[in-house]
Amino acid sequence: MRLLLKTSFLLLLIAPCCFPQDPLPVVGAAWQRVLQKGQPGDSTPLSPARAVIAENKYYQRKAREQVSPGMADPNEQTIDGRSAAIDKAVQESRTPKPEDVYGYSYVASVRNDSGKKIDVVFWEYRFTEIANPANLVRRHFLCAANLKNGGQKELSAFSTLGPSDVIDAASLAKATEKLFNEEIVVNRIEFADGSILQRANWKFDDVKRSVERATSTPWGKEVCRAL
Repeated sequence: MRLLLKTSFLLLLIAPCCFPQDPLPVVGAAWQRVLQKGQPGDSTPLSPARAVIAENKYYQRKAREQVSPGMADPNEQTIDGRSAAIDKAVQESRTPKPEDVYGYSYVASVRNDSGKKIDVVFWEYRFTEIANPANLVRRHFLCAANLKNGGQKELSAFSTLGPSDVIDAASLAKATEKLFNEEIVVNRIEFADGSILQRANWKFDDVKRSVERATSTPWGKEVCRAL
């Protein structure tokens, strides 16, 4: 997925209360603790092509197919075959083992009521601790939305950071009850035509370095990344 962030644009600063209608209403939200499985690295050895031996010819191959399973592959007994086995073992020993990571999944389901295609969305998941309202935490996300007008989509992201850095003891005593008031806030919308809607008092410069870090590696299948 290719994410294009517009750095040259006509900036429209419009407070949410001034929108004739909400261009990107949030129709659902959720978060949960998850385990992200480690992705194995590429351990394919870069060995030369194996030599052609008599046993690789058509009739010899067909003859081997008729014998019982488990018969040794004659290619493994050649110099090239043994060299490839050694290269594979060395490559596997040097490849870091994938590690599972515990973190959090954040999801905001949105609908595009703007009248035009949306390319990029900046949004945040806000948590206010009920027992201590002064404890307000924001988790920021950048999404390659690719959302047509009238379309609906889940903007989902993984983060190692939870809904709160600290929590009041009174909240822990009520662990079975709701601990946070939650709110989704859309900070900035970048449209396919180059125009932008941005929440008043929100500044791109405040997250510029985080955006550079989030976009420094190629995007895979993910829709959003944490800032």
